[in-house]
Amino acid sequence: MVVAVTIDSDKFAKDMNNIVQYSLGFIDGANRGKVALMQDIGKLVVEGLKDFVDISARLNPMSLHHVYEWYNTGSPEARLFDIEYVASNRGLSFNSSFRQSVTIKKGSKVPFYNKAEIMENGIPVTIRPIAASVLRFEESGETVYTKGPVTIKDPGGDYVQGAYERVFDQFFQQYFSQSFLRASGILDHLEDPTPFKKNLNKGKNSGRSAGISAGYNWMLRRKR
Repeated sequence: MVVAVTIDSDKFAKDMNNIVQYSLGFIDGANRGKVALMQDIGKLVVEGLKDFVDISARLNPMSLHHVYEWYNTGSPEARLFDIEYVASNRGLSFNSSFRQSVTIKKGSKVPFYNKAEIMENGIPVTIRPIAASVLRFEESGETVYTKGPVTIKDPGGDYVQGAYERVFDQFFQQYFSQSFLRASGILDHLEDPTPFKKNLNKGKNSGRSAGISAGYNWMLRRKR
C-alpha cells in the first residue's frame, strides 16, 4: 500500500513566517506594555516595603522608633517616611524621604520636628535654653541642670543611626527576591506561558500584529 502525502509548501512557509513574526511581535508588544506593568509592580512594592518596615519596627523598636511618631512605633498611621517609585522601560527605581514629626515627647514642650532625618543620619543636635535660664534633663537616672547649651553628638545612639537604610536594603537584597516576588503573584505572572500559547493560532494567521496585541495585553493583565 502506498500512502501519498501532499504538503502545501507555500502555506507551510507562510504559516512558519507568521509564527516567527508573531513571536517577534509578542516581544515588541510586551516591551510596549512594560511601563504599565512596571507602574503596577511599583505600587505593589511600595506597599510591601512600607509593611516590611512596620513589621521590622515592631520586632525591633529600639532601632526604628525614630521613623514613627512618638509612642507609635510600627503603626502605619504614624510613619515619618514616604516611599516613591519611578517606572520606565529601563525598570524601577525607589527613593524615600522623611516627614516632620508633629507629636511631643513626654517632658518636652515642642515637637522634635526632624527627628527621623536627624536620628537616621546621626546629625548632632545642640539644645539651648529659650523660655528658661537653665536646661533641665535626665542623664543616667539623675536630673541635670545647666545654663549652657548641650550638644548631643549621636541622637538616638548606635541602634538608630542608619537603621532605616539597613531595613530598606534588606528588603531588596533578601526579602524581595526570596519571598515578595512569589507572594505578590508577580513571578507567577511573568513565568506563565499561557497568553503566548493561547494566541498562537491567531498568530499563525495574522503574524506580527497578533503578537503585538497579545504581548501588550499580557503585560496589562497581571493576575491579582
